[in-house]
Amino acid sequence: MLSGRSLERYATQEAKGFELYLSKVAEQKIRNHALAHMGEGKEVMGFLLGTVCRHQGREYTLVRDVATTDLDATAVSVRFDRSAFDKLFEELDSCDFKYVIVGWYHSHPSYTCFMSATDIQTQRTMFNQRYHSAIVIDPVNKEIEAFYLENDRVESRPFAVYWDEHQNPYYGRTVRARAVK
Repeated sequence: MLSGRSLERYATQEAKGFELYLSKVAEQKIRNHALAHMGEGKEVMGFLLGTVCRHQGREYTLVRDVATTDLDATAVSVRFDRSAFDKLFEELDSCDFKYVIVGWYHSHPSYTCFMSATDIQTQRTMFNQRYHSAIVIDPVNKEIEAFYLENDRVESRPFAVYWDEHQNPYYGRTVRARAVK
């Protein structure tokens, strides 16, 4: 549940439009990946797959899915396991839409959401386009935040989670018809 202040900020941002839209499927995969390794206290990571769109002179990014593989991880660092790149490439090849790698995600279990010096260096060298985002999730504190670099400074990137209509379990049903569990 959002606080009154958070709802106000969201409404203001929604009126301007977001630069980043995260599909519910991608959000669930990121969250479940982080939760699966939360007990071990290990970080997780993966790529954000999507498209860069333009509408009425504005640019925004849709993250439709994520890709990851086996990881070499500790509580404070993570990278793809070098022996698992073939699996990562297979996962990328099996993606059912034409995609661009629009950023990356990683977790900071119990450390809150921020960009460490290593994260900033990764963003600077690997994800240096304006549309590239870094999503950081803290599954312990139940936080998720997106960041990008602007003139070599870390900036927070407000984002919205959306349903693809064909994946929405409520598609075509009014709110009144939805069963509350």
